[in-house]
Amino acid sequence: MTRSVQALAYARPSFLASTASGRLLGLETAGGLTPRGAEAHPRFFSGFLSSPQIAARGLLAVADVAAARYHQRPRPGSLDPVVTGNGDRLRFESFSGCGGVYARLDVLAEGLGGAETGHGTTNVDVNDPLREALSRMTGDDPMHLRVGPDEMAVSTLGGSVVEKKVPLPDRWLRGFAEAQVATAGFDLRAELTGAEAVRFLRGLPRSPGRGRAPLWVAQTGRALRPTTRPGAGSVCLPGPERLAALDRVLRFATGLRVYGPVPDGAAAPSAWEVTLPGMRLTLTLSPDTSRGFSGEGGVLEALATDEAAADAELVGVLLAWEPRIDPADLAEQAGLTADRVRAALTRLGTAGRVGYDVADAAYFHRELPYEADRVERHNPRLMSARRLVAEDAVTLDGDLATVASGERRYRVRGSNGPLSCTCAWWADHRGRRGPCKHALAVRMVRRGMTTGAVA
Repeated sequence: MTRSVQALAYARPSFLASTASGRLLGLETAGGLTPRGAEAHPRFFSGFLSSPQIAARGLLAVADVAAARYHQRPRPGSLDPVVTGNGDRLRFESFSGCGGVYARLDVLAEGLGGAETGHGTTNVDVNDPLREALSRMTGDDPMHLRVGPDEMAVSTLGGSVVEKKVPLPDRWLRGFAEAQVATAGFDLRAELTGAEAVRFLRGLPRSPGRGRAPLWVAQTGRALRPTTRPGAGSVCLPGPERLAALDRVLRFATGLRVYGPVPDGAAAPSAWEVTLPGMRLTLTLSPDTSRGFSGEGGVLEALATDEAAADAELVGVLLAWEPRIDPADLAEQAGLTADRVRAALTRLGTAGRVGYDVADAAYFHRELPYEADRVERHNPRLMSARRLVAEDAVTLDGDLATVASGERRYRVRGSNGPLSCTCAWWADHRGRRGPCKHALAVRMVRRGMTTGAVA
């Protein structure tokens, strides 16, 4: 698995302190992007939280996921959460070290006391002493939240005094992109009250079940019930122990919303959103505990077109840190069709420039702190498909195509819709994990795509 090391430079450690007017939670920021460009220590918010204890617990839950590996646990994850200011909310995001769980805490306008936030994205320091202090926090005394250095620190910063060097695996980066594509196809499948949510979540198994078939649940009346097989309205719950981070906020839950795709009989991803006063905490699970989002292949179609690359460049210029991106509005501004805008948003998602909020059923703008083309450069299927195109391995014959790969020949069938292939990948997954490299190469040739550099 390809890795790089990202240096996160903070002016000082984040902290929780007592003051004459209550508590002060100072979250320090590392280099990030704002409307003004790159900043070493951007400032996004300074104000009092409406529900301090809930916010503290929600932040801990996001940090729990960032530090967790739900598969092959001996190696912990370590990347600090990402925070985005969208003007009317703060979004704290993280991914588990294994790439199979995506967490996001949305602190909405009511949770921020109606105060506005800045715009931009950066990492925030959540160190062990801060985690311990937040864990011990009781009561709901007033708490002032500061995201970014204070005014005095801004004027006196001469350099970084705290630096963390953390591994940044490609599967983690691809996971952000794939999770966004998956959730964009979700619908609301179930909704519970706070009491029913607590009853259901606390009754889930907490230990991994090796070799255990995925759990399916469906709403019956006001409750969620396990089912033996997927059916209309059911939701897949692969690895229920991966929802453990929600325990941090259960006592404050006002409800639970569950999102997922239309069941097709196979294990599927799902999103579990606990609603809280002024906030939402959402965990999105990959289809299998041993398989992260990075291998799902949902972004490959968008990455495989020159048209989407050009459209993404245009649409990216029009993004303005909106909490909700309106594809129809973007289509009008860019002079593109809605389908082309959606493909462009998918491609922008691979660069970390947009995410998807299932509660709003809308994309949102953010800028993850990594190279924009890294996901594309290190996607094995995409690179293999580009190589096949460069080697003139694809022969078209109407709706059929032949792809020469080594000493084998594969037949790819279809044109405008989903493509099928005679390879083992297609036989195993039937398109559920995106196109195989042969189908992807055929798609590229049919669209007249230039291959570019092939590693």
